Amino acid sequence: MVVHKTLTDEYIAASLAPYGFVPSTEACEKIRTYIALLLRWNERISLTALTDVSAILQNHFGESIFATAAVPIRNGRLADVGTGAGFPGIPIKIAQSDLHVLLIEPNVKKCTFLSEVVRALQLDAEIIRSRMDTAFADQSPLDYVTSRAVGNWDEICELGVNLVENGKLVLWVGEQAIAELLSKAVRDLSWEKPIKIPRTIKRFLLVGTKL
Repeated sequence: MVVHKTLTDEYIAASLAPYGFVPSTEACEKIRTYIALLLRWNERISLTALTDVSAILQNHFGESIFATAAVPIRNGRLADVGTGAGFPGIPIKIAQSDLHVLLIEPNVKKCTFLSEVVRALQLDAEIIRSRMDTAFADQSPLDYVTSRAVGNWDEICELGVNLVENGKLVLWVGEQAIAELLSKAVRDLSWEKPIKIPRTIKRFLLVGTKL
């Protein structure tokens, strides 16, 4: 496919280097396969506004994987709330294969896409078709809850407090959302200093640590 010809291992590695990740040959192949599936399915259902493979690699993969180095995210159980097309949950899983990842998404068609990605990439990841307020009724405590460009901050913060056990809530946010979130006194959650995402102007990781 064109995607495979364009995204060589060397190009992927160079693109992801600013985000603190050195991909293996296996990781590069998974990324190529994922992007090819994303673009193919995007012609039928709305998954991403980006269609340029370089922009997808930087904005979706680089920004997602950055958390594994910056937070850092290592091992344990992670739930990605409102995962959509799988970001940041699946790139994080590619970067940290030991993580047990739960992909939370209410949209049926997007869950079907996620199932295809998980199958094609042979990932040990669980897809839960549910709203965020009902997804975790029977789940064990988590080490990380992630969410990227979802909004509903009050609900997500409440989930993070209730679900992480000595863990972290990790949000991908813009500058305006940071001011909104830091102004909130969230029970049992302490916000760390925002971490600027490389190669962006006003995009940050905001990490809340469970007290």
